Amino acid sequence: MALSINQLKSGLTVLIDGQVYTVVSTQHVKPGKGSAFSRTKLRNLKTDTVSEKKFRCEERIEEAFVEQKKIQYLYNTHDVYHFMDLENYEEIAISKNRLKDQLHFLKDNLELSASFYDGELLTISLPAFVNFKILHTEAAIKGDTVKAGTKSATIETKHTIQVPLFIKQGDIVKIDTRTGKYLERAS
Repeated sequence: MALSINQLKSGLTVLIDGQVYTVVSTQHVKPGKGSAFSRTKLRNLKTDTVSEKKFRCEERIEEAFVEQKKIQYLYNTHDVYHFMDLENYEEIAISKNRLKDQLHFLKDNLELSASFYDGELLTISLPAFVNFKILHTEAAIKGDTVKAGTKSATIETKHTIQVPLFIKQGDIVKIDTRTGKYLERAS
């Protein structure tokens, strides 16, 4: 469906030059002279890059219908990570370099959200919060308190994070996957 520039808004997915973008922000400008235009920031869903583009008022933009699916992390072999579509049980293979920092928080059987356009995988989104077991950290010293500071700890994916001094080996902690920071001890 073709959209006019007046219909552009944040979060909308559009198709421009065969690439799928999501609108980050848009500003409609009506100069004193000349015709109106829209100054828009767009995020390429495949490359995760942000660019700025101007659209004239008479231009039409094609809306892209992006499908959201639930997938589950299964295993990895060398530089390829394997996921399963939870609707049709098909296996999806993704190269290590497409996952970037998300690798630090991938654990077996973790359910994620994936965006597809025309059957092609665009993005993978981790859950905002995930519980991990602490595999290794220095032992607590008597007198350590919640506000005293932090120490390094290795979680079950072999990634190192900062945790409060009272956390010990074997504890389960909740981590914000967007920032990679410790939130709380999980029960």
